This record gives sequence, C-alpha cells and structure tokens, in this order.
Amino acid sequence: MNARTLSPLDRLLAGIERALETVAGSPEAGRASPAEAFDESDMDDAERRHAAGLMRINHTGEVCAQALYDGQAALARGEENRAHLQHAANEETDHLAWCAERLKELDSRPSLLNPLWYAGSYVIGAAAALAGDPVSLGFVVETERQVEAHLEEHLDKLPPQDERSRAILTQMQADEVRHAHEAKVRGGIDLPFPIPGLMHLSSMVMKAVAYRI
Repeated sequence: MNARTLSPLDRLLAGIERALETVAGSPEAGRASPAEAFDESDMDDAERRHAAGLMRINHTGEVCAQALYDGQAALARGEENRAHLQHAANEETDHLAWCAERLKELDSRPSLLNPLWYAGSYVIGAAAALAGDPVSLGFVVETERQVEAHLEEHLDKLPPQDERSRAILTQMQADEVRHAHEAKVRGGIDLPFPIPGLMHLSSMVMKAVAYRI
C-alpha cells in the first residue's frame, strides 16, 4: 500500500510506530554520520560531560523535530505537503541517530523526558497542521530558523577539540537551513506575534532541562 492510499487509521498506526521508534528504539540513519571523518578527541571528564549535555539537548531537539513533522504530516491538507514533511522527517531521523550514537561514545544517555517532549511536540505539530498548510509550513520555517541559531550557539560552546560532535552539528545546521528554505518556497508564512517568542521560550526551557535530565 503506497502513501497515497493510506487511511487515517493506517497513518495513526504508522505514527504510533514512529513514536515508539523515536523515543524508545534505535533509529537508523540513511546517511553516514559526519563524525566518521574524525578521530575521537582527548577530553577530560568535565569536557566530556559538557559535550554530552549539549548533545543530549540536540538529541532531544531531534525527538521534538520528529514529533512536530509527524503531527504536521498526519493532518496535512495536501498530499504534496505531507510528502514534503515526511521527507524532512526522514532527514531528521538521520540527525536523531547521529546524536544517539555520539551520546553513547561520550558514555552518556538521552533525556529521560523524551516521551514527554515527543507528546507535546506532536500536539503542537498537529495544531499547526489544523490551521492549514501555509501556517504549518510557516511553523517549519520558524522552527528551523531557531534551531539553526541554537546549533550555532552549541558549535561555539563545544570543547574546541571535539571534532566528532562539531561535524554532526555542522551537517545538522546545513540541513535545517535547507528545510527552512524549502518550507518557505512551498508557501510557509511568517507566524504572527507572539508565536515565535513563545516557541523560543519553550525551547529555552527544553534546553535547560535536557542538559541535565
């Protein structure tokens, strides 16, 4: 059965499967990790804990991205936009797998609150989709713009010698810029006040919590 003939129930079941894989499974990347081009660096315990905290935030961000795209795709009005959102979600799966692998290398773990982050982000994505494809795509544009800025901040905060984490975040940032551009081209609108500010505030809360928990 192809994506054009999936019933709402089929999409619901597929969404549940994706949710379980995102928060409790071991997602597989379709692309090789950018970290493979670099050797592991020599970091002391404090530097490794800091790098792990940053990568845990980024892993949680990718959990949220999966949920947002899944919620938006489930209720997208047009099939072309649904396909676009699902393609972007697949690339975010690469990011999720890369971050998960890097956390293991740093002897750390994902956020214990990932199921909560996923559920909340899915609801937000579904609500954006209900507002119509231009708003939903606009939500993608604003989300990816904020993620791009947040990744730039993390690139500055990583231990200078942590080239493996840096390579992952650099590729993620390039992908997010492209996702924002593609959503804008497809008709994404600028979100009205105060939505961008609220999105930024919720992101700050997530980052503060996920760094430690």
